[in-house]
Amino acid sequence: MSLVPHAAQRNRAELVVHAHSRRVVSVTAIRLDRLGKRYGRLPALRDVSLDVPVGDVFGFLGLNGAGKTTTIRILLDLVRPTTGRATVFDRDCQTQGLAVRAQLGYLPGEPGFYGDMAGEATLDLLGRLSAHRIDPAWRRTLLDRLEFAASDLRRPVREYSTGMKRKLGIVQAFQADAPLLVLDEPTEGLDPLMQEAFYELLGEVRRRGRTVFMSSHVVPEVERVCDRLALLREGRLALISTIEELRSLAGRRVRASFAADVDPPAAWPPDCEVISVAPRLWDMRVRGSIASFVSLVAARPLADLDVQTPRLEDVLRKYYAAQS
Repeated sequence: MSLVPHAAQRNRAELVVHAHSRRVVSVTAIRLDRLGKRYGRLPALRDVSLDVPVGDVFGFLGLNGAGKTTTIRILLDLVRPTTGRATVFDRDCQTQGLAVRAQLGYLPGEPGFYGDMAGEATLDLLGRLSAHRIDPAWRRTLLDRLEFAASDLRRPVREYSTGMKRKLGIVQAFQADAPLLVLDEPTEGLDPLMQEAFYELLGEVRRRGRTVFMSSHVVPEVERVCDRLALLREGRLALISTIEELRSLAGRRVRASFAADVDPPAAWPPDCEVISVAPRLWDMRVRGSIASFVSLVAARPLADLDVQTPRLEDVLRKYYAAQS
């Protein structure tokens, strides 16, 4: 298990051959190296280092004001870092900003569009500005999944609700099918049905091999769609982990009930923490694999085995409490 405070793991291979162009490219989509940003005397980011592997859906988690949006603006060269460096596919975000932006689709936290322009015209304009060819069939898929009617697309954007503007923002970010999607609080303002549609679209772009860097303060959302996450707290990187590693850290609650009285073992497996033991019920917390515990109970007259996986929200709440 690897919880990495203040630095990302560097043990991945650095280069792969691109399947289409045969160019040598980095397997790291985003790299932040000791990134810092101050606004006057106010530190917004402090020594943030992380790697986002190509093909990952990466959750950038933190409370409002933690520094998530500042980090994204640095990636887009909308804000310059005070210290450190940010790269996208090995290109420096500040010295090669145009090349970086050509590789990504971006959904801002508060999308802004020309109010007098119709939705379809907005998508056409932004598509022409993109470095990538827009596939009409893919755009149609996006519009259908997000339930955009043709009549909605003909209306001026100023008539759109907050949720419709968010959906338009998602379509414009996804339509170019860029190698990297940078999404700032993507489900803010969406109703539950459209949130589900968005999650399905994330699954589709994952299958296409795209990388997603998604900021959020909604823990269940990150738990559902992300491969790994970074937790930002008051501008500092608190941890980097896969979702499964975090769950393993907290441990699964395992209750084994037996059809007859049983004796406990002389020694419990090393990953087992005893909560309570009775002749017909063992209540344990198991960190890591439960295979050794399952082998232990399988040799006895087992009646039922209940395994409860901890919610990521509970794990992070305990982590916050321990760090306070």
